[in-house]
Amino acid sequence: MAPTTFTNRWKLIKKIFFVIFVVHISWFLIFIFQKFSEANFVVLNLKTKVLLLLAFILMAALVYYFFLRKIVIVKKIAKIFNKVFFICYISSFSYLLLGVLFNPPITITQFANLLGGYGLHRDYVSDANLGPNIKLAVIASEDQLFPDHDGFDLKAIKKAIKYNKRHIETQRGASTISQQTAKNIFLWQGGGFFRKGLEVFFTFSIEKFWSKRTILCRYLNIAEMGKGIFGAQAAAKTYFNKDAKDLSRQEAAMIAACLPNPKKFTVVPLSRYVQLRTVNILRQMNNLATDPDIQELIK
Repeated sequence: MAPTTFTNRWKLIKKIFFVIFVVHISWFLIFIFQKFSEANFVVLNLKTKVLLLLAFILMAALVYYFFLRKIVIVKKIAKIFNKVFFICYISSFSYLLLGVLFNPPITITQFANLLGGYGLHRDYVSDANLGPNIKLAVIASEDQLFPDHDGFDLKAIKKAIKYNKRHIETQRGASTISQQTAKNIFLWQGGGFFRKGLEVFFTFSIEKFWSKRTILCRYLNIAEMGKGIFGAQAAAKTYFNKDAKDLSRQEAAMIAACLPNPKKFTVVPLSRYVQLRTVNILRQMNNLATDPDIQELIK
């Protein structure tokens, strides 16, 4: 392909995705501004941080437009930044759309486990081959309001905030299945405002572009369920020598019980934490089993 033809096509692609980006980010900002009424929503002092970030971006854009763009080296750096930004956004948006149909080829967490010497044992399966028990178990253990919320469980967030104020040493999270899915597919482990902010953005995005059933299916295929073990199928094969769809409620609850820290809380050998938490998860599974929204998701 001639350089001129490639350049023209790249310019056209950038124009198309610029429009998509403006719509996407505007939609997201409207969503975020609606959440400002919720104290400490996901990120501490979110309202202040978002407004400061927007003010910084606006100020930087004005300074560049009126002063810095006249400096050759700064203009070259800006062009490189522009290309990198569009490549990242086009890639992530394409990944978002492909996620409707496919599980991710590899995640940063999976790659990190491979480099860390834990190996990579996984076996992606379709929604139909996951079976109802493991779906019910992870909803019962991780996110009981999963069918009803918009990606963020505000009740759980408020409870976690109250708990964390009283227990400085043992902090509790309130991540939903949607948040965990977004983090595991698009991002990396760890905290910080930047990573957490991106998590909010990608959680919002998958909630708008994917169905709840798709989000649950992706989560059950990419979640870490043991050292180097990713997904319900690999966990079922490793721990019980059977397919995920054939797991009993007890077995599914045992796998779900390890999710808070799968490297520490082991299913085989059975850790004390998993043993105790399994009992509670089974109780919650029985309570949730007749909920019509959950029934629709797990069938």
